[in-house]
Amino acid sequence: MSSLLYRISRAKRPPFHTMPVAQAREVYTSAAETIDPPRAPLARVEDFTLPAADGTPLRARLYAPSTGRLPLTMYLHGGGFTIGNLETHDSLCRQFALRSGTAVVAIDYRLAPEHRFPTAVDDAWAALAWLAAHVGTLGLDARRLAVAGDSAGGTLAAVSAIHARDIGLPLALQVLITPGTTAYSDTPSHREFAEGFLLDARGIEWFFGHYIAHADRGDWRFAPLNAPDLDGVAPACVVLAECDPLVDEGVAYADRLRAAGVGVELELYRGVTHDFIKMARELDEAVAAQDAIAAALKKALIP
Repeated sequence: MSSLLYRISRAKRPPFHTMPVAQAREVYTSAAETIDPPRAPLARVEDFTLPAADGTPLRARLYAPSTGRLPLTMYLHGGGFTIGNLETHDSLCRQFALRSGTAVVAIDYRLAPEHRFPTAVDDAWAALAWLAAHVGTLGLDARRLAVAGDSAGGTLAAVSAIHARDIGLPLALQVLITPGTTAYSDTPSHREFAEGFLLDARGIEWFFGHYIAHADRGDWRFAPLNAPDLDGVAPACVVLAECDPLVDEGVAYADRLRAAGVGVELELYRGVTHDFIKMARELDEAVAAQDAIAAALKKALIP
């Protein structure tokens, strides 16, 4: 990982927090799959739209390794609620579908600063409810449903699992990859990995400054560690990176889930940074993490 960080630093790409949002989105999209595997061919890759709560059409993309009636995982991409889209996580979603033997639907939820908190949450919740009600129209199996996401998408997946419990929507699994769960970025790992490990303190504040007012950060829909209770939420597969500002809050959330009686599979990958899950062309740890997530999805979704 250290050699990869060195090569990334030598590229001298300006940090996101120094760019206008539009430029940051372009840069992230153009570089997002540089060290992902090539996009795997699948039996089905289909774009469609589904409605947000306010009726706005949200873009979505279905990935399926076969044409059978497969169980489904809704996937929410990372990018600090500000950057990222269907293209930046296309390779990753293909890998999850291919390795798990299940279908994946990625959601292009609306981004800040054009759409500030809680729009992304509302979009995730609306998409989950729509998929639960209409999965059969996609030719998929409506009996088993999971939710997953990385980074900001991991936060959205966590709060979607809580919401699913609250509305009586059964989920087989929640997959939380390097999620944010705290309100104020005040854990020891935020200090230890504040600079030089891809996601730095200034970048986090840049993302969150665009997304949410500081006074609102205690809301559990942003900081799921603040949820009143986690009893009865879906079992969790939590995947963390050791050298990540968010690692402490990921561990803390896994601990809270366990304390609530929720089954948790925690995978902590040593020596890697935030966003490592998208580096499978370079990192054996990313390949191992993708395999572990695929195995968890297969176990939860396929009888």
